[in-house]
Amino acid sequence: MRLRSAVLCAALLAALPLASLAASPVPLDAFVHKDRFSNPRLSPDGKHIMITVLVPDQEKDRDIPVLMTFTVPGMQSVGAIRLPKFQVPLDYHWITNTRLAIEKGTERGSIEAPVSNGEVLAVEMDGSKFEYLYGHDMFKSSTRGERYGDDYGYGDIQDIPRARNGHLYLASHPWEGSHSLLYDIDSRYATRKLMADLPHPDLGFLIRNDGKVRYAFGHDDHSEPLLFRQDDGSDKWTRLSGHGRRYWPLKFSLDDKQMLVDWSPAGGPDKLVREDVATGKRVTLFEDATGSYGATLYGPDRNMPFGAFTTVGKPEVRYFDENDEGAKLHKLLSAQFPGQSLYFINFSDDGNTLLFSVSSDRDPGSYYLFDRKTMKADLLFSSREEIDPEQMAPRRPITFKARDGLVLHGFLTMPAHPEGSKVPLVLLPHGGPFGPSDDWYFDSDAQFLASRGYAVLQVNYRGSGNRGPDFKESGYRQWGGKIQDDLVDGVRWAVSTGEVDGARMCVFGASFGGYSALMLAAREPSLFKCAVGYAGVYDLSLVHKPKNNRWDDAAANYFKKTVGSDKAELDRYSPTLLADKITAPVLLVHGGQDKNADIENAEKMRAALIKAGRPPEWFLAPGEGHGFYTTKNRTEFYQRLEAFLAKNLGQ
Repeated sequence: MRLRSAVLCAALLAALPLASLAASPVPLDAFVHKDRFSNPRLSPDGKHIMITVLVPDQEKDRDIPVLMTFTVPGMQSVGAIRLPKFQVPLDYHWITNTRLAIEKGTERGSIEAPVSNGEVLAVEMDGSKFEYLYGHDMFKSSTRGERYGDDYGYGDIQDIPRARNGHLYLASHPWEGSHSLLYDIDSRYATRKLMADLPHPDLGFLIRNDGKVRYAFGHDDHSEPLLFRQDDGSDKWTRLSGHGRRYWPLKFSLDDKQMLVDWSPAGGPDKLVREDVATGKRVTLFEDATGSYGATLYGPDRNMPFGAFTTVGKPEVRYFDENDEGAKLHKLLSAQFPGQSLYFINFSDDGNTLLFSVSSDRDPGSYYLFDRKTMKADLLFSSREEIDPEQMAPRRPITFKARDGLVLHGFLTMPAHPEGSKVPLVLLPHGGPFGPSDDWYFDSDAQFLASRGYAVLQVNYRGSGNRGPDFKESGYRQWGGKIQDDLVDGVRWAVSTGEVDGARMCVFGASFGGYSALMLAAREPSLFKCAVGYAGVYDLSLVHKPKNNRWDDAAANYFKKTVGSDKAELDRYSPTLLADKITAPVLLVHGGQDKNADIENAEKMRAALIKAGRPPEWFLAPGEGHGFYTTKNRTEFYQRLEAFLAKNLGQ
């Protein structure tokens, strides 16, 4: 059994009751509920911690994210900040020892990350001294509203001055027009100072430690990269080119003499380099022929990273300098948690206190506070207390070749089963398709299915992230083509291992994974016994449907580039027009308020299957978006999924 949180105060436990354990060794409730605690941040002085806490709301039958502050290590509650309905803290930053800047987002569905609504506010950790800093409600909500008026755009925090002086750097992106602006904002008084104004939309900025903005970067309306630099003593911005397929400045060293860069010179996996600002000389910190670098690790000096994780297979740490103070500490702590991945979240500004996490494929994770003076670590809390890691299944990294010779990677989560026996398989394609990827860490859907006796296959097909621009772009306009070939080739590889029953296989996915489920049911009717589409896109012509906002042109260009615009091609790759080829039973699950995959997709898919004489099982949640939030709907979805698979795979 995993260590349980021993230091959470009684008040917190009373406010956040854990789900009661049923008689089943792995109860359904364990998978229905999400992490109660997430995104912790240690205050600059190391005396407090801010956490996003999911608080049960019985009236709405769902969990509501609330920002809560606690003392550490005692975990005594200091204050709570609750945002309006459907609004969530997208990100937050300590800007003094007691004050935070918060970026607000809007929930779109449980399988889609909240979307920024462009509002930024600041507040003391106890909820006092609120200031609305940027957004569409500036006039009414800000003490400076009469001066600035409403912001007809969205803002996002670019950085926090190292001095922690209550200021923040915010990029402003107007809804109309084609400019990007950068402000220095004093969070105490909501006053602004313009730092940069470029005639290109949606740019991000990189600011030096001395407070001077140096780079601006983003993409044009055709998804091509843009990079600009402003030199000392000049108010002009110069567009840069010739740095390769991808070149993103990330961070300056404390003395501003070196710069950290994400670089893919020829389209391969992204590597991490340190560049001398004066000479342009580069030193490679991380390079891997298979995958890009992953999460970076910073030491107590908060200067340049001392290491980074690999992204293909089971993550491993690559140390840039074995003798670095941070690397030595990371190795020391990691040795205490064999088989787990240890990540440094942040240090106090004096470097004496560290907040870190440990997690694995079977363990959703725990969070610790480490005192470098006493060399003692205190367990603060564990994610998803309902999950017992000992009851979860290991996730095996896999490698195989696609039919055209391309080497692909993924994961096979195997349930406990008698030696020599074969188990049914569920193919679980991830969403996207361009950019996201499956990783080794705890996966709730995979573990739920494995707990019910199914092997779960996840393939990072072409188009997935973490392997560089070329690999991502190799999936463009291959929604129903080579991407599906990769998934089928993965299934055939899994059957060849001898542990999977090739006569009992189903495909289940959400978002693009839902599309794949129905596309594969049409393409490979003899391979899969059933298909489950959850919040999927099934008619590719609908991705070109205008959304009536300023990003229409950019979105249209993107979809033309990645999906295609030829009607014959879209029809050939649309499951709604292939329903007569689908012979396996189908379960369609959708939210009536889905803004990512319009309900029209599911309705057209259902109608097409009925017309073909194969009416699907149907679960529509009228008030849900792109994935379900309410406990009732999430529970019913898992119950329906479990019953549907059991009926068609004989479990």
